[in-house]
Amino acid sequence: MKEIEVKVIDNDLEKAMRILKKKIQNDGLFKRLKLKKSYEKPSEHKRRKHRESLRRQRIATARSRNK
Repeated sequence: MKEIEVKVIDNDLEKAMRILKKKIQNDGLFKRLKLKKSYEKPSEHKRRKHRESLRRQRIATARSRNK
């Protein structure tokens, strides 16, 4: 797990909080916490992993087309 660090400039806590939330969301921490919150059946786990792989493939093909 990597460290997430945000610097507060000119006592602007609201901006720092927005940056922190964005960094946490990009890191996937919210998603991992949500998944750990409750039990996931093995069949649901496989289905979710399959959906995630399809999504990654769609994004990769879209990126390769844009280049």
